[in-house]
Amino acid sequence: MKSETAIFGAGCFWHIELEFSKLLGVLKTEVGYMGGDESGEEVTYKEVCTGRTGHVEVTKIEFDQKKITYKKLLEKFWEIHDPSQLNRQGLDIGKQYRSVIFCTTEKQKKEAEESLKEMQKKTKNKIVTKIEKAGKFYKAEEYHQKYLIKRGRNTC
Repeated sequence: MKSETAIFGAGCFWHIELEFSKLLGVLKTEVGYMGGDESGEEVTYKEVCTGRTGHVEVTKIEFDQKKITYKKLLEKFWEIHDPSQLNRQGLDIGKQYRSVIFCTTEKQKKEAEESLKEMQKKTKNKIVTKIEKAGKFYKAEEYHQKYLIKRGRNTC
């Protein structure tokens, strides 16, 4: 089995992790932080919430390429959030909630760019989602992992 990693920021990571964990072919999900200052060994939720680190709340997804494609993950990404909201999702406001696709390969980057173009054709609102090269992933505190599942909830 050949697994691959995908990383998405699309608002509060609790909901995003839950949605991706339901997909057949997703082997593992973790929530954490990426896209900001990489000078520290650890990043905390409290620091990210200040907006000073520049990090995004992200979900890292390990998936089986034979059971689900990266394109299918991109489709789910667009479906579960509003990519036209700048630095927010609903009531969650701040840079840590921005819409971003962190690519781990050049192939992912190409597929993400194509997917964004297709999505923009389908909506009249300007999509603000950024596509960036994946950087260092900082795993979120344990209480954030599988947060909604642990609490028997389907939404934040």
